[in-house]
Amino acid sequence: QVQLVESGGGLVQAGGSLRLSCAASRSIFSTNIMRWYRQAPGKQRELVAGISSGGTTNYEDAVKGRFAISRDNAKNTVYLQMNSLKPEDTANYYCNARSLLSGREVWGQGTLVTVSS
Repeated sequence: QVQLVESGGGLVQAGGSLRLSCAASRSIFSTNIMRWYRQAPGKQRELVAGISSGGTTNYEDAVKGRFAISRDNAKNTVYLQMNSLKPEDTANYYCNARSLLSGREVWGQGTLVTVSS
């Protein structure tokens, strides 16, 4: 089973930027939809951004224009560039892979992003 490992979280001031990385243990992007989710304390996990096997991207309304999802096929890594961060972006961020073949999903362990005001 593929493993996903996130990194790049941390503490940043409002208005700052962070780039999250999600490294897959093997090449999966051609057969998986890759997504970033987040979960704030006391709230449900929500979809933030996704990138299809063909490279089409989509974003939650609250992050449009501020966040950008991308991938490096050679490095088996998906990124989430987060700019103009707000305190409400504070959450654990999770990488998710959903197989187009089986529908099976794999999750990373999460990385914490804290935005101070």
